[in-house]
Amino acid sequence: MKPQEIRGLWLGLLGVTIFAMTLPMTRLAVGTPDAPQMSGVFIALGRAVVAAALSAAFLLATRAPLPRRQDWPALAITSAGVVFGFPLLTSIAMRYVQAVHASVIVGLLPLATAAMGAWLHRQRPSAGFWLCAALGSVLVVGFALLKGGSGTGLHAADLLLLAAIACAAVGYAWGARLSQRMRAEHVICWALVISLPLTLPLAWWSAPRTPMPSSAWWGFGYVAVFSMWLGFFAWYRGLAMGGTVRVSQVQLVQPFLSMVFAVPLLGETLDATTLAFALAVIATVFIGKRMPVRPQPSQEPA
Repeated sequence: MKPQEIRGLWLGLLGVTIFAMTLPMTRLAVGTPDAPQMSGVFIALGRAVVAAALSAAFLLATRAPLPRRQDWPALAITSAGVVFGFPLLTSIAMRYVQAVHASVIVGLLPLATAAMGAWLHRQRPSAGFWLCAALGSVLVVGFALLKGGSGTGLHAADLLLLAAIACAAVGYAWGARLSQRMRAEHVICWALVISLPLTLPLAWWSAPRTPMPSSAWWGFGYVAVFSMWLGFFAWYRGLAMGGTVRVSQVQLVQPFLSMVFAVPLLGETLDATTLAFALAVIATVFIGKRMPVRPQPSQEPA
């Protein structure tokens, strides 16, 4: 592997570590059906408003040029996936499922991102790479089914989480494509800023009308500043440097990092079975990142 690809993997891991706190922190903010706190709509759109304000300041401070005309459609697609789709769907779902359960469902995201990235960037992963990606995803699904028998079985909210995976995969792949010709930090910043005409009024409409506990605001603050903004700085740069298909596989460790964080934050449990699956999935990442990924000589889709 080239030094740039190795650096891209490390940046991708940093982004994934930041994102791994998203589900536990969202659960902290929305509460449970028995003790609801903030609405999922406010958390999703309110965090986008906070991140957009930070983005506007960052764009001004770095004297960012306006995106080129041909980049606006890709920015809109990126925004639809990572500013609206994934945050909104996961925020609504997290009131009804535990962070540990949601983490394993979202563990399917690496394969979805790799598939979208391979199509969009005309890359040809080797059979060994896809075997590792598929094996990692099978392990995640097997873990979800195994743990489903212990009281955290499949919930209707899982459909929202699966739809969120599709949204994130599209947003990640298109954002990574833009990061090839724009500063990675500017991609998420512009995606957030152009969303403000929708996110600001909807966040105001859905804002809590009664006092919220400090824990809910801490959770909201994290997903606004880290999950919605700073995490993408590392993530999109990592995807651009290391390749979307390869770096996306680092996401396979995200479900288990989320579980580790959920234990002290939410009092959820982490048992030996979970640790065993975590080690198995990490092994697929270790092997998969050494498999060849070759460019395909053809034009990119319009």
